[in-house]
Amino acid sequence: MKRFWLLFSQSVTVLLAAYFVVSTLKPGWLGPRVAPATAVAVLEAPTSSPGAAPAGSFRLAAQKSSSAVVSINTSKTARQGPHSNDPWFKFFFGEQQNEPQVGLGSGVIVSADGYILTNNHVVESADEIEVILNDSRRARAQVIGTDPESDLAVLKIALDRLPVIVLGNSNALQVGDQVLAIGNPFGVGQTVTSGIVSALGRNQLGINTFENFIQTDAAINPGNSGGALVDTNGNLLGINTAIYSRSGGSMGIGFAIPVSTAKMVLEGIVKDGQVTRGWIGVEPNELTPELAQTFGVEARQGVIITGVLQNGPAAKGGMKPGDVVTAVAGQAIVSVPELLTAVASLKPGTSAVFDVQRGPGKIGLQIAPGVRPKPRRPAAQ
Repeated sequence: MKRFWLLFSQSVTVLLAAYFVVSTLKPGWLGPRVAPATAVAVLEAPTSSPGAAPAGSFRLAAQKSSSAVVSINTSKTARQGPHSNDPWFKFFFGEQQNEPQVGLGSGVIVSADGYILTNNHVVESADEIEVILNDSRRARAQVIGTDPESDLAVLKIALDRLPVIVLGNSNALQVGDQVLAIGNPFGVGQTVTSGIVSALGRNQLGINTFENFIQTDAAINPGNSGGALVDTNGNLLGINTAIYSRSGGSMGIGFAIPVSTAKMVLEGIVKDGQVTRGWIGVEPNELTPELAQTFGVEARQGVIITGVLQNGPAAKGGMKPGDVVTAVAGQAIVSVPELLTAVASLKPGTSAVFDVQRGPGKIGLQIAPGVRPKPRRPAAQ
């Protein structure tokens, strides 16, 4: 019995020694260990499937629209002055540097045929226009037409397999809707910024003749002009045009031309080579107490007509000085820009109803607008 107990104790000792050696040198041979009760629990985020956007991300909208937003480089040959070859002029003023002027902007591909929407001020007076796609392809662009009154221009490039942006519905926009601005600010490369719609129908800014801007706080900087303002589905809502800034950089107040206006300009230029707008031949003014008293009108809202062109469309339709226009084709009018925009959208030659208050009474005038004359360009200095 004593020998058996001695053999047992020696075997246990050998097994414990072997377990100690294995657990120290080869712990993996013993299988997985259970963590002690004092171990710290670490929470790890679940891995998402490749390509899935995190909650709240605008990744899909940016990917959908950014490929159709292009960078635009322009150059303008320096013009030689009338005295540039005069030796006495060179003696007093020295050699004048005639380096070409370069410009930078953005644009949006709106057709597989290569049509691009951008701002008129981006390409105005440019001698050469180069378009750079997001995939690094480059092409010379042809100006199909411009519309200075809305500050829009249509270009065309000859490339295949072009990405095309989807046109959204700017008329359905509401203040507070989320939007993205895409362009090439300062030439650093394509950039996407986000914000909300801050206001709608901004006008009287002195930027264009016809103003109906979308205001946004999405960062827009020099170089963004002509780029895209898109919704969270990546659909085009507007063409970024201008910013309010005291320093030249973004201060959270940017303006975009609604896609509804851009589409009208695009179709007019591509189809007819120009934009055709309605015109009735009047001189409108904001309705002030002084003007109301001068003309003896009782209206409290609308646009007062202080002048009517003889034999113009308005005169033929019966409009007179002192009339207050309160609505055009059922659309309420409260300011001069609204009247200009409403008349410009009318089809020339097709009569529309103008609701007018004349003295104490209200009447409806049937006026067939004519074609709005082209704006006169100032003489070159």
